[in-house]
Amino acid sequence: MTTIDEYQQRCEQMFVAGGNGAVRRAAQAGLDELGPSPDLYCWLALGHAAEDDDEHDDYAEEAFRAGLALDGDHLGLLAGYAELCLRADSFEYPGRAARAVTLAKHLKQLAPQSAEADRLAAAERWAQRGYWDDLRMRAAAAAVAGRDTEAQARALAVDLRHGDEAATREMNVEDRDAVVRAATLKALSGPWNAPVRFLGRHRTTVWALSGILCFLTNTVLRQTGVVDSFSAWGFLWALPVFIVDRRFAAIRRQAQAQHIATLETALDARS
Repeated sequence: MTTIDEYQQRCEQMFVAGGNGAVRRAAQAGLDELGPSPDLYCWLALGHAAEDDDEHDDYAEEAFRAGLALDGDHLGLLAGYAELCLRADSFEYPGRAARAVTLAKHLKQLAPQSAEADRLAAAERWAQRGYWDDLRMRAAAAAVAGRDTEAQARALAVDLRHGDEAATREMNVEDRDAVVRAATLKALSGPWNAPVRFLGRHRTTVWALSGILCFLTNTVLRQTGVVDSFSAWGFLWALPVFIVDRRFAAIRRQAQAQHIATLETALDARS
């Protein structure tokens, strides 16, 4: 029999790896084998809530409620449920949004100095963000994605210089970075992918040049009377870089899914 601690450890590993579906499967397997447990209901709920989808939010709320019915003072359940309620649209889900206040108050009374209380405070600050905060967060996320693309492209250039087997030799299939690197090498090697690799390595510079060219093209089109205002044709310079970004991001997603599947299989084999 697998213990609750082992199921929790598996859930944590999969959650850190970004395998929300695997977290749900592990938590449900533990509930099926060991019976109701507030800890496993917490992981099941978090696996749903992390999807940030209306249907999954409904399942997450069911799991949070089931867990709190067993242990009304469980800090993880209180914090997670409060976060879910803070994220809810007050017009579409008024009841869920209103429950955030009660849950937060209970958690702060139980353990005001806990890590869960700190997490809840961060969620409350997020819920109170303004329009400009949203813009800054989106800009920061775009910057991180851009750095990921450049790092991925530069690692690919190194692997190509060392031969086609550089990234796969002695690769640990449970290492996400190694799996992503090997998948990138497999998908983007070959001379026909040279433009993609070049644009990826110099993404920041190419984006800046694309922006300048877009502005100049639109200016010329307006001054020559071809268009009356800014035209979509002027923004075609940005299309190649956008395609490259999507290509690298798709490879990352596929490789990460492969990594999660491999990790889940390895954990199942050990249990």
